[in-house]
Amino acid sequence: MANVVVNPTRMELTRLKKKLVTASRGHKLLKDKRDELMRQFLDMARENMELRKKVEAGIKAANTGFVIAKAGMNEQTLSTALMAPKQEVRIALGDRNVMSVDIPVYDYKTKSANSNDIYSYGFAFTSGELDDAVKSLSDILPDMLRLAEVEKSCQMLAAEIEKTRRRVNALEHVIIPETREGIKYISMKLDENERSTQVRLMKVKDMMLEEAHHYKEHQFEHAQ
Repeated sequence: MANVVVNPTRMELTRLKKKLVTASRGHKLLKDKRDELMRQFLDMARENMELRKKVEAGIKAANTGFVIAKAGMNEQTLSTALMAPKQEVRIALGDRNVMSVDIPVYDYKTKSANSNDIYSYGFAFTSGELDDAVKSLSDILPDMLRLAEVEKSCQMLAAEIEKTRRRVNALEHVIIPETREGIKYISMKLDENERSTQVRLMKVKDMMLEEAHHYKEHQFEHAQ
């Protein structure tokens, strides 16, 4: 409060009291927001860990399948088989609001709904390991998109949590204490001024009474 200049008037006192009410209400709302953001963030962080393990396992299985397929097939045949993809995936980007944060929502559609349209080659000259590898990648695609969605959401929620935390701390440790100190300082000054005024009024009253007493004595002596 030492660095804050406050004008000790009743108008300023009223303003600071209104500011304190608003700051206290805002502090509670921001704390509730921070707690809800933390809950959402922890839920997504747990989902992120599970999805990452699942996606990494799927990619590992696909890579293993490709390695085995490459070992059992002619390299040129393998390259020709995978040269032109047959299936097409379209991704639509949307969003949903979580505590004033617009987190991403990824939606995808394939060109064909037939699950066998993922194979861009004939089965006569390719191995079953190649089929398994391609199927592993196809199966893991929805989880990969969801993982990207959750990871980006976690980043955005973490940034919002940090911003909200700073605001809560500013209100809790700076604005609200300074406002309370200002109210206390003005109240003390106004009380002090009021006491000083009362003392002056009492002195004036005593002086007036004393003058009136002297005047009556003078009148009485004059009458004798």
